[in-house]
Amino acid sequence: MRGRLLFAFLALPIALGAAAWTPPRTPWGDPDLQGIWNYATMTPLERPREFASKHILSAEEAAAYEQQTVARQAAANNTAGPDWWDAGTRRLVDRRTSLIVDPDTGRLPPTTDEAKARAAARAAARPRGGLADGPEDLGLNVRCLTWSVAGPPLQPGVYNNNVQIVQTRAAVAIVSEMIHDARIVPLDGGAHGTLRRWMGDARGHWEGATLVVDSINFSEKIEFRGAGERLHLIERFTRTAAGTIDYRYTVDDPGTWTQPWTAEFPLTRTDQPIYEYACHEGNARSVEGILRASAVQRPR
Repeated sequence: MRGRLLFAFLALPIALGAAAWTPPRTPWGDPDLQGIWNYATMTPLERPREFASKHILSAEEAAAYEQQTVARQAAANNTAGPDWWDAGTRRLVDRRTSLIVDPDTGRLPPTTDEAKARAAARAAARPRGGLADGPEDLGLNVRCLTWSVAGPPLQPGVYNNNVQIVQTRAAVAIVSEMIHDARIVPLDGGAHGTLRRWMGDARGHWEGATLVVDSINFSEKIEFRGAGERLHLIERFTRTAAGTIDYRYTVDDPGTWTQPWTAEFPLTRTDQPIYEYACHEGNARSVEGILRASAVQRPR
């Protein structure tokens, strides 16, 4: 008994120390989020319908789901095959069934009539049943302009789920490995501008240990799940451990969804560097091939 009491006494400071962990600070006193972080996961944005209201899987269910998903991925015919995929895509986040945490269904809210009309107009505007007449008819990722994985918001994909955060007193830089996109987030308390941008107009501030990034004025050409010009995005970065940032974002677009929705997942510290993503070197030939093939399919 005496030995057990001594062990409990010695373990107490460890437990207290873990509970009292606080994030490191920059030399000027802000919470330090700097570093390279990975956000790969197998957990889908929306909860698969077969899991209905089940938020968390049992260990056995999670293992079975992961095995089935890996097998399906290995058999899929993808431009970037399984050898490209991040290791994190082989497992779920805490056995969760969706990244969406609100609504409680784990699924996107219904779309509005306005969004449905906008989607129909976009489809009708596509030339010749979707065949491309020029590069402007191709997706933004095909043209190496933006990619949904890079955000905003960050969205886990099959590869290049890496982001680097760099801080100064006046701004935070969020640099994505995918298509080497970089966002500069001012912290000076200034108002939003009026210019529409690919990644929106961002302004940041601190709420305790949390960096809040508020973005509006997205370009009407963005390809974020059919969102429109009224998209309002709020991202929250909170460092919860030496190797973890809790990333949470809320999407509010009354012209697209019937209510706001929120997703959450961790960013995990990595010692690997950010690599160059030479998108155009790989896609130039693909774009040329797509346009050539489209040209020969024109109706005579």
